[in-house]
Amino acid sequence: MENNFQLGKINNVPYWISSTPKTNFPPLKEDIAIDYAIIGGGISGLTTAYFLAKEGLNVAVFEADRICEGTTGRTTGKITSQHNLLYYKLIEKHGYEIAKSYADANDTAIDLVESIINTNNIDCDFQRLPAFVFTQEDNYIADIQREVKAAQDIGLKANYHSTISLPLDIKAAISFDNQAQFHPRKYLLSLSSLITKFKGLIFENTPIISVEAGKPCILTTKKGNKIKASNLIICSHFPCYDGFGLYFTKLNPKRTYILAIKAKEPFPKGMFINAEKPNRSLRYHPCEDGELILVVGDSHKTAHGESEDTHYQNLFNFSNELFTVEDVRYRWSAQDYTTPDDLPYVGRLTGTTENIYVATGFKKWGLSNSTAGAMIIKNLIIDGKSPWFDAFNPSRGSSFTSKSFFLQNFDVGKELIKGKINIGSTDINLEKGEAKIVQIDRGKYGAYRDMDGKIHIVDTTCTHMGCEVKWNKAEKSWDCPCHGSRFSYTGDNLEGPAAYPLNYYGEDINRIHPNIL
Repeated sequence: MENNFQLGKINNVPYWISSTPKTNFPPLKEDIAIDYAIIGGGISGLTTAYFLAKEGLNVAVFEADRICEGTTGRTTGKITSQHNLLYYKLIEKHGYEIAKSYADANDTAIDLVESIINTNNIDCDFQRLPAFVFTQEDNYIADIQREVKAAQDIGLKANYHSTISLPLDIKAAISFDNQAQFHPRKYLLSLSSLITKFKGLIFENTPIISVEAGKPCILTTKKGNKIKASNLIICSHFPCYDGFGLYFTKLNPKRTYILAIKAKEPFPKGMFINAEKPNRSLRYHPCEDGELILVVGDSHKTAHGESEDTHYQNLFNFSNELFTVEDVRYRWSAQDYTTPDDLPYVGRLTGTTENIYVATGFKKWGLSNSTAGAMIIKNLIIDGKSPWFDAFNPSRGSSFTSKSFFLQNFDVGKELIKGKINIGSTDINLEKGEAKIVQIDRGKYGAYRDMDGKIHIVDTTCTHMGCEVKWNKAEKSWDCPCHGSRFSYTGDNLEGPAAYPLNYYGEDINRIHPNIL
């Protein structure tokens, strides 16, 4: 295959979504009262709903789009307690007990997913495999040695290696035994059937645009329907309601890119990720004509990277160095949120909130952390406590004292100011498929010309907190560099904390400034 592969000929829909049927749960069409309202239909929300519905509780899931088509439908499908080189850092930052609690929660999550699959005969390509972190640089050898000791000290089955089965010369590696991979959407579609079997409700195409805290909480949908919820569980990736928890100051959005390739060589039995930058992760997945190899990496803060097409090209070049690439079947990207102190936020939204729960900040390890998070929320609701509460507690003080907390918020402030100062182009001439920020009569707008020649004009001010969006060429979206809200070229919400779309003017730019076209 040519080194510069044809991006336009590759399926941009993630393999997990392309290989499974569309869902068809109804939208909410009337006011409703519920004991436990769950916002978000990804693995976090659906697993929580499964646990609570199985307990006989009155549960409803509200998804803004279709279930399992957001971040969960864009993952790598790895369920692991191996989260790169993490545990020695957790011990240094938080102490032995917190690190062990985090490890136990994620290790238990793998076993729980397997138990659910076996109990309910779910066909989702689940497979136990070792997970490796490797390095090709001398200065990471000591870190890997420290990680081996830390992992072994807290009870994980970790081993040191000087070679791995990938065709790479490495300096050192660590493996965690008995980790797992699966098809996340096959698993969750089966879980959604079990939720309804247990009398739980699922509503799709039901975005929540406002939340009024109280007893009950009052949720309002985009169409104006009211939901009275005795308890609210927010599993919307980035919390759609903050409740003075200051989550917008504590969550850093990052994008990661994935290619699904066919190669001449068989892939070794394992999952692999490197320790250094640029980050690279590899695993295989069985498909109808053999196996796909997922090549993952080139992470960067949302709307801060170079041209998104460049990231895909980087992954392709890396793939070509490692394998004989015969085809590139799929490409997609995913967005994840990281916390300043490397631990997720799962539990009550704030220290004074009794009936609102949150699960977020999974730092690219959402399949295990979401399952662990669902267990924590279930335990808090049913038992009033969880053995892993301290490690995941959203109100822990370390979130506000780490260096990354200050760097993240300094960067948000810089982007907010820079976006207001920068002047757009006064030239609105665009090629098909091109977009840019344009200056029209003292205002800034985003202009995109589609492949049919039609121009689409949007207001570039993010509706979340007022930062200025940037154009994402690869995915044809307007992305916010502050908190990761993303919008289509017609202004519709794609993901992130923004509840409202960008103002959309279509081709009627004359509404803004007569006779500009």
